[in-house]
Amino acid sequence: METTHVSDIAFSKSVKAAQEARGSRGFYENRDWQAEITPDIAGFIAERTSFYLATASADGQPYIQHRGGPKGFLRLLDPRTLAFTDYVGNRQYITTGNLDENPRAFIFLMDYATRARVKIWGRARVSDDPALIAQLMPEGYRAKAQQVIIFDVAAFDTNCQQHIPMMFEANDVAAALDHLKARIAELETENAALKAASSI
Repeated sequence: METTHVSDIAFSKSVKAAQEARGSRGFYENRDWQAEITPDIAGFIAERTSFYLATASADGQPYIQHRGGPKGFLRLLDPRTLAFTDYVGNRQYITTGNLDENPRAFIFLMDYATRARVKIWGRARVSDDPALIAQLMPEGYRAKAQQVIIFDVAAFDTNCQQHIPMMFEANDVAAALDHLKARIAELETENAALKAASSI
């Protein structure tokens, strides 16, 4: 299919017709997406501890799978390439099987704390290269790496904050509470000292 815009990867003739019918086509005709990961998007990716990977079988049956790990587990190899270690899981291998027959893939990243999201279209493939697995395996992470999934970026887009609930990761909340508890303890100690001094 011949394309004139990066966004044509998602905006098929049918999608464009729907946009035209609903009055939004003019906006998208004058606003295209990018095909290379920018520094700000790279920073966003580096802070994520999870994302969703979508694939489809050869006959178009969709599948979405969650991927998680420590910050930085989804690596930017270059502005057009992402990669991550794929850990041993439930052994259904739906993603692996889908990529064997249909390399089209999609990554969806969400930051609930800032209500921001990034969508990335591209093609993905599986690698069993032990050196690459070792290179991408997060240090100290307690999981067994089975393979690497390499994602070739074709386009990305960001979305507005509308309808995204604000939520925070448990570790971030625990750190904030620990800070507050420590501050309360300091103030209680200071208050006790002042009371003792005033009673003399």
